[in-house]
Amino acid sequence: MLFLVFMAVLVFAVYLARHPLLRFAGNFWIVNDSPEASDAIVILSDDNYEGDRAARAAELFHAGWAPRVVASGRFLRPYASIAELEERDLKDHGVPAGAIVPFEHHAENTREEGAALAQLFSERGWKRILLVTSNYHTRRSKYIFERALPSGTVLRVMAAQDSEYDPNNWWRSRGGTKIFFHEFVGMLLAMWEMRHNDVRTTSEMFFPHFPQGRCFLAISHATYDWS
Repeated sequence: MLFLVFMAVLVFAVYLARHPLLRFAGNFWIVNDSPEASDAIVILSDDNYEGDRAARAAELFHAGWAPRVVASGRFLRPYASIAELEERDLKDHGVPAGAIVPFEHHAENTREEGAALAQLFSERGWKRILLVTSNYHTRRSKYIFERALPSGTVLRVMAAQDSEYDPNNWWRSRGGTKIFFHEFVGMLLAMWEMRHNDVRTTSEMFFPHFPQGRCFLAISHATYDWS
């Protein structure tokens, strides 16, 4: 009898606290590091209809955190890619064409995209990366890229607010619920697939923090080239 009373009280308490618990769960997927001066800002593939990732990347570029933006996107057709759409979005937000690096690939998921970008970073010698993706996708992306990028890469993950996912009300819409559980399953899969991979990146910079805009001012006047 006491056990039944305890269970009834527990269920009632959970019911009363359901909204705070759901908000906590919704925000769990979000990682948003503070930006640091970097070699490149990178937009992950599959931006949403509104182009929120590109908009966030453009904000970071105009704030002077990096001299270039990598538009990473998978091919949709042999002649068209998401990278082209991201490139257009960036230009619409005032990013110069010369500062955009289109990166087309055939990656089918975040892990494959991480491997493709790791090769690009190695070829270009980029060691400091600002990774931009949708807010709900940040924790899984950080987990994957920490293990996929070349050893010693400084990784900072930037969350782009997504018009399709509100972490404080995700359960109230079908779209938000689908995204939440997609990330839940995706995270489990990533942890299983990369269970033998160690963290290879760091989140700490090897030089002092630059005030917003100061570092890029020097780069934009060609006084220093990180490439």
